[in-house]
Amino acid sequence: MTRVLITGGAGYVGSVSAAAFLEAGHDVVVLDDLSTGHRGAVPDGALLREGSYTDRVELTRLLETERIEAILHCAARSLVGESIREPAKYFGENVAGGIGLLDAVRAAGIERLVFSSTAAVYGVPDATPIPEEAPLRPINPYGESKRAFESALAWYGRAYGLRSVSLRYFNVAGATVAHGEVHDPETHLVPNVLRAIDGGPPLTVFGDDYPTPDGTCIRDYIHVADLAEAHLLALDATAAGDPRTAEPLALNLGNGGGFSVREVLAAAEVATGRSVPHVTGPRRTGDPPVLVARATRAAEVLGWRPARPGLDEMLESAWAWRQTHPAGYRD
Repeated sequence: MTRVLITGGAGYVGSVSAAAFLEAGHDVVVLDDLSTGHRGAVPDGALLREGSYTDRVELTRLLETERIEAILHCAARSLVGESIREPAKYFGENVAGGIGLLDAVRAAGIERLVFSSTAAVYGVPDATPIPEEAPLRPINPYGESKRAFESALAWYGRAYGLRSVSLRYFNVAGATVAHGEVHDPETHLVPNVLRAIDGGPPLTVFGDDYPTPDGTCIRDYIHVADLAEAHLLALDATAAGDPRTAEPLALNLGNGGGFSVREVLAAAEVATGRSVPHVTGPRRTGDPPVLVARATRAAEVLGWRPARPGLDEMLESAWAWRQTHPAGYRD
């Protein structure tokens, strides 16, 4: 059993992971400033400490008083469009704040960290599925901020002995019985599809003339519960003496094939029994036709394979959660 601090543990990915860590027998402390997270998302059994990981003084005190042994770092600014408009916010929090977190971790003598990163570090790849060896060429400040933190994490590992795993993935979808996706603004396809079905504004499909089988973009998706399992397996790999993290480790996560926008809409219609109100708009600048990560190394190194790889379970679970939480979380 390990005492783990989960930054951003009141958010979508962080809360599902916090619940999985508790179920696995770990002690969990959640650090979240609740700016985008929800108090009601923090699972029973986890200790919530309201605050920001960017406050190095308070973070150092928290790590020591709570006797933290390992970190799962999920907190970050994560909106691509916002990052282009306000890069200072992304470099200030994701990079400068992230370096402060690493310094606090070092001061507290903690030697284990799992970073919930992003496949946006690859930018527009030369080929897909994208291997971990592909060049890191982010095309927006969000991806660049994640790449910069990954780089710092690796160098801290080599210099100070911090064992780490960075997990790179594209889109997360689905829900558990207790936890689902609530963002404001909502930029992700699946919740926006379900909102359109549930009486919200029609969905805009950005482009239907891509060189793909149905003309719409293809993207990688993983179920949020599968991501939580990857976080758990990555934590295990950071244990002292584990040869897998003798050097900093970066791994892709994905379902191996990807799904088109039209496939997501079709799966949503099956899951809900309703049509998806939508219109077709022009392509968005910078949207590649296909973005899929090669996840074979995660299977080889961590033993991770998605247990819920199909769109059906992702959409059905997300819709079920929406029906039982029509107003989101009660904070």
